Amino acid sequence: MQKVLNEELELESQVNVLFEVLNNVLDEGSVRSRTVKFKLQKYVKSDDLYKRVYALNKIASDGKGICTSVPSEKEIDKVMEDTNKWISENLARKYIQSKIETQVEQALMERQDKYIDEMRLNIIRKQKGPENAKTLKRYAQLEVLDSKKLGKSLQTFLRPESFDEIVGQERAIKSLLSKIASPYPQHIILYGPPGVGKTTAARLALEEAKKLKFTPFEDSAKFIEVDGTTLRWDPREITNPLLGSVHDPIYQGSKRDLAEIGVPEPKPGLVTDAHGGVLFIDEIGELDPILQNKLLKVLEDKRVEFSSSYYDPDDENTPKYIKYLFENGAPADFVLIGATTREPGELNPALRSRCTEVYFEPLSSKDIQQIVENAAIKLEVKLEEGVSELISRYTIEGRKAVNILSDAYGYVLYGGKCDKEEIYVTKKDVEEVIAIGRFTPYDTLEDNSGKYEIGHIYGLGVSGFMGSTIEIEAAVFPAREKGQGKMRFNDTAGSMAKDSVFNAASVIRKITDKDIKDYDVHVNVIGGGKIDGPSAGAAITACIISALLEKPIRQDIAITGEISIRGKVKPVGGIFEKIYGARRKGINLVLVPKENEKEIPQGLRDIEVKAVESIEEVLEKVFK
Repeated sequence: MQKVLNEELELESQVNVLFEVLNNVLDEGSVRSRTVKFKLQKYVKSDDLYKRVYALNKIASDGKGICTSVPSEKEIDKVMEDTNKWISENLARKYIQSKIETQVEQALMERQDKYIDEMRLNIIRKQKGPENAKTLKRYAQLEVLDSKKLGKSLQTFLRPESFDEIVGQERAIKSLLSKIASPYPQHIILYGPPGVGKTTAARLALEEAKKLKFTPFEDSAKFIEVDGTTLRWDPREITNPLLGSVHDPIYQGSKRDLAEIGVPEPKPGLVTDAHGGVLFIDEIGELDPILQNKLLKVLEDKRVEFSSSYYDPDDENTPKYIKYLFENGAPADFVLIGATTREPGELNPALRSRCTEVYFEPLSSKDIQQIVENAAIKLEVKLEEGVSELISRYTIEGRKAVNILSDAYGYVLYGGKCDKEEIYVTKKDVEEVIAIGRFTPYDTLEDNSGKYEIGHIYGLGVSGFMGSTIEIEAAVFPAREKGQGKMRFNDTAGSMAKDSVFNAASVIRKITDKDIKDYDVHVNVIGGGKIDGPSAGAAITACIISALLEKPIRQDIAITGEISIRGKVKPVGGIFEKIYGARRKGINLVLVPKENEKEIPQGLRDIEVKAVESIEEVLEKVFK
């Protein structure tokens, strides 16, 4: 009996000591909260020793011990052993925690001065802000500069604001609208000479398409305009305004907060700005070839992909928008409209295959005159009769015509030649501007109706999108010795044109029954113009026959076509452009090869175009 009593006293003593140790290991709040958590209030203060052991085990193990109910006499040793284990773990945890706190406290003490200095600087920055006297001064200077306005530039003021104001491009505008004002708008390339309204037509086409319910363009659709000559490929891919780029932390440009944590930042480009609208690239033929290929990929995917060796998808510091751009790319679903003054064959075939094509027409002399008169109405100036016609002789570009009128307008204002109510521009004012600007006439307009000359005719040439007349003359003299005649031709006109002269020799013998070797023949292209190709053959042949037979040729006629040794007039290129070149010269009749008949523009009112098959037909038209 005494032994049992001693064992109970020993157990009670252990339990009391363990409770004291537990109170020291765990803070008072933790012991109290666990007591409440497991509803042990009655057990802790109980006179039953086994109930107290149960409470001790629950508190020490935070409910994780082996004791699930008040232990029996047989279980008490195992429960006590488990309790000792949990108290030991708590002691070890407290020891380690205390050691770490000591180390942290020591480190804080060592770096206290540095931390205090940094905190002081941060507080000063927050109170002072990012500005200082220099930055505020520069900001004030920018505000002053921005407050000064010159108003609209004259070019902007005179820019067409509707399709009706774009002169001479009715067919091109209809074609452009049919391709963009659709539920499925297409990528487009606009061909044509400079200054005919390609950019303005593209901008107005988008505005017109936005008015239609069945097009995908919303009211917010943007017209993003860029010049292809200014865009260059950066092999580092950190500056690419067209497609976008990635500012890695190592390069300047990334935000400081991102650079400090090593996060790269993608910068979307113009293709993303144009998303849902139109991206207009002027002079697209000058775009860097590598950049063109990159652009083609964007047109296919309708997205721009970004990559960087600094990007870590698992980095928790990376903002959501950066993760989105790296993982999904930036949206770039837009309609591409490119404009170029190059010929179609000079463009990237892959680019052409993805785009439909619209051809803007060269402006005639009458088109230029109408542009000048429309600009005069906007400027509220009166023009002397003949001013618009005079300007049209010196340019084939609508933009340049407006510039000449604008210069004359400024000349009149500066010279004080106008009263307060009316500004009047005379031909003399325009001539002064032309002399100062050293303009040369593009074509000398002459009224050749009813005029005939021997050994003089007009051929037609084309360069790019521009056609022009070629003045050809021939002189024929009997050779000093029969059969020893010579053929002379200016070398600057080109080897193929020279071949046309020798082809003409065979035709001339057939037509006139005269041997050209009995004559000295001199053929000259006035101005030394280079004739690219055999298209002047028919004109040269008619000119030599005129000189040989001394038969006068109509001077209001122009001819294009290759001549064969059998006298057939063969097809040539650039018919459309050549006819417009003839219109500018004031030609009344143009002869073209029969096989080019389908290329003759419809609706021509101020010029007649006829198709011929042989040199005999040509001679019937040109001779008096």
